[in-house]
Amino acid sequence: MPRDLQCSKKRIERLMREAGICGIYRRRRRGCTRRDPAAEPSDDLVNRQFDPGGPDHLWVMDVTEHPTPGGKVYLAVVLDAFSRTVVGWSIADHIRTELVVDALQMAIWRRRPPKGSTIAHSDHGSTYTSWAFGRRLRAAGLLGSMGSVGDCFDNSVAESFFGTLQLELLDEHQWTSRQHLALAIFEWIEAWYNPKRRHSYCSMLSPVDYEAAHAA
Repeated sequence: MPRDLQCSKKRIERLMREAGICGIYRRRRRGCTRRDPAAEPSDDLVNRQFDPGGPDHLWVMDVTEHPTPGGKVYLAVVLDAFSRTVVGWSIADHIRTELVVDALQMAIWRRRPPKGSTIAHSDHGSTYTSWAFGRRLRAAGLLGSMGSVGDCFDNSVAESFFGTLQLELLDEHQWTSRQHLALAIFEWIEAWYNPKRRHSYCSMLSPVDYEAAHAA
């Protein structure tokens, strides 16, 4: 079909309806944040400024969930806001503190940022305000930060990543088991998203290529 062929929106809608097809679209993500009202959150060190000047200046963190016939799968991620690279992740059948600690630990092992140089930003979920998670932050020399309560724009980078995951993977298949979904998430992150998927924020480069270009 010629690229310059003009066609009205209503005609496209009618043809798609007759063919029984529909486009994919972003839908609102199901949150799984559980707050501990007795916990003392960290100050907001980011103030919605998600465009750092280089790698490992700002990490953002969050958790999402997705159902399978065998139960829910929970995914915790740590993203470098500079390149949108997933630097740490963890998958489990629970949302206990070790889920987010394991994701953070992967990021620390992979990147090894100098102490006092990296902000680790999250929401007010009880896993992120827990004593165990705070202890791991302090031991690694990371600067804890939290946005306001119930505002997705205070963690928009993580929200955008989960929206992409939902659109391109989670809603595209029927997941027969937790193991099936966990393997698919692993492959999507490590074999597609980080090394190959082009990102508009990264000048249409993949996160890995964007960091390589910056280093060069």
